[in-house]
Amino acid sequence: MNSAAFEKFGIKAFDAADYLQSDEDCAAYLQACLEQEPGNAALFTKALGDIARARGMMQLAKDTGLTREGLYKSLNEQGNPSFSTVMKVMNALGLQMNIGPQLSAG
Repeated sequence: MNSAAFEKFGIKAFDAADYLQSDEDCAAYLQACLEQEPGNAALFTKALGDIARARGMMQLAKDTGLTREGLYKSLNEQGNPSFSTVMKVMNALGLQMNIGPQLSAG
């Protein structure tokens, strides 16, 4: 459907940020993205951006020392944030990464 059809029927486009209310929700969302498409950095970055928007980009900018505009640019599907930026954002959001051996598919 196009945006005119959405408006005609009163349908709001899905936005994951509307559903990310707890730390557990956010962690599960990032984990699901990693499990769904391992190695898809764009998907992970977009998910991190969804979480950032849910929590408030202005406060995140203050907490990370990065600009709000820079965060929006880095944390979208076309963004390519540095690992340092990802770690600053995750830390400011109260999230952490856990490393373990890769699970085999078979």
